[in-house]
Amino acid sequence: MTSTVASPPAVVLPEQRGGWWHRYVCPAHGVELDHVGLLGGQFPADGAPCAHGCRIDTPEVRGAWTVLAHQACAREIRRLARTGTSGDRAAAVDLLDRYTALYEQLGATEHADADAWMHRGHLFQQALTESIWAVTIGEAAMRAGAAGPLRRTLAARAALARDTLVAQDRFRSNYTAWHLAAGAVCTGDPDWLTGEHGVFSHVLAATGPDGWEWEASTYYHAFVLRAYLLALRACPEVAVPGDVAARLAAMARTLTVIARPGQLPALHDGPYRRPAYDQELADLAELSAQLLPAPGEPEPVTVFGDAGYAVLRGPDLTAIVDFGPHGGSHGHRDKLALYLYGPHTPWQPDPGQVPYGHPGWREHYASTAAHPAFSVDGQEQAECAGLLVRADAHGVEVGCDSAYPGVTATRRLTLHDGSLIDELTVRTDRPRRIALHLRPDTDLRVQAVGDAVTTVWDGVQMLRGTHTADTAAFFTARPGPGPADDPQRCRTHVDWTAHDATEVTFRSVYRTIPQDRS
Repeated sequence: MTSTVASPPAVVLPEQRGGWWHRYVCPAHGVELDHVGLLGGQFPADGAPCAHGCRIDTPEVRGAWTVLAHQACAREIRRLARTGTSGDRAAAVDLLDRYTALYEQLGATEHADADAWMHRGHLFQQALTESIWAVTIGEAAMRAGAAGPLRRTLAARAALARDTLVAQDRFRSNYTAWHLAAGAVCTGDPDWLTGEHGVFSHVLAATGPDGWEWEASTYYHAFVLRAYLLALRACPEVAVPGDVAARLAAMARTLTVIARPGQLPALHDGPYRRPAYDQELADLAELSAQLLPAPGEPEPVTVFGDAGYAVLRGPDLTAIVDFGPHGGSHGHRDKLALYLYGPHTPWQPDPGQVPYGHPGWREHYASTAAHPAFSVDGQEQAECAGLLVRADAHGVEVGCDSAYPGVTATRRLTLHDGSLIDELTVRTDRPRRIALHLRPDTDLRVQAVGDAVTTVWDGVQMLRGTHTADTAAFFTARPGPGPADDPQRCRTHVDWTAHDATEVTFRSVYRTIPQDRS
């Protein structure tokens, strides 16, 4: 019997420049369009498909698809270069040679179609996109021992992009991390790590002592950490200074503290759920295992003072309260929001964000109304910061006096005998309409009995809430959009509202419901 060896899949490089991937979104439904035909070199003939049945063919969507296609081709070339077979390596070298010629043709000048706000690239509208792609191409080329001229060009472009951000006083931008990674991976030159504006300087400039990247967005935190670790892996002979190593370890620890099995809270901007993000997180886990010490088990109460998150972890429930700075362009108007996660169930998660190319849904998911926060008179919170009042081994108290003029709010969270006790007090300078939001991502049942209300939150694990207020307050349940991976998914939104009040305390006790295992 003769054995056959499967030939590598055909890869056809796109012959166009890429646009901005965030425009790969359905204009009607707000979902990211399906990734189809990315290795075939041709945009789908009948348009990019949406999960709800649409087919979209616009110049913006074509440009976004082309970004994803270039990235997919780069990943396939890297895979071929890594496999070790002579045939696959030869295929990788051939494709890298084709990319060298294509980049010389298409990337000679800056991308003319980029938006005015963009930091322009050459093959792509954004220089950030170009550096992300360059990291993958650089890894493939280094492994295959090929594409030297292309690697040198990409490193020079990354240096120019980094220097432009430095000149704009934007060194700590998450963009910079990827320009540095591109330079390090394409050249192996230690100066990309150790230089004045290298990776080590960026780590200390762009993260706080608590380990969070300064924007305090889970996605961009992981995004930047992955860039750092890719740069470190490209220069294995470089010793990492102690303060930098400690900060990198703290960055990894933040993700361990907030995560539950199979779920990573999408705090502030970033996808709630996305297959490509899952792959990025898998890559990050592999890099972390290679390059960083494993963090220990989280404590019951962890406060991240710079980012402004407090995390309470019981055996079957994790609570995260947001009291920190707004977070720049990736911040949401969600001060004192409370997020609730079970071991396998996101009962009340941060809803995340849609691709930025959909301005309508992007505005919704940044809004106060989308979050389990508090609101006054139905208005948006200001972009503001709260403060930590106290913290101990059992709980925290946080506050905010700048979300609305003349309004102060405090939220007290306590772990007690397997339960989470949540007390939100809001005081106003005149009678106002004060609401506390419940925003589940599970089926929610609401039952009012006298002055108390009970909620039951479904899922792999079930949660029961008992809710009382010290002044007249009413539950209003209505249909609302689910998290940002699919705005069309309907959930029950609840506003727990006190009308014409100057002070109210909303008190909730949450406890998991034992499962029948008979």
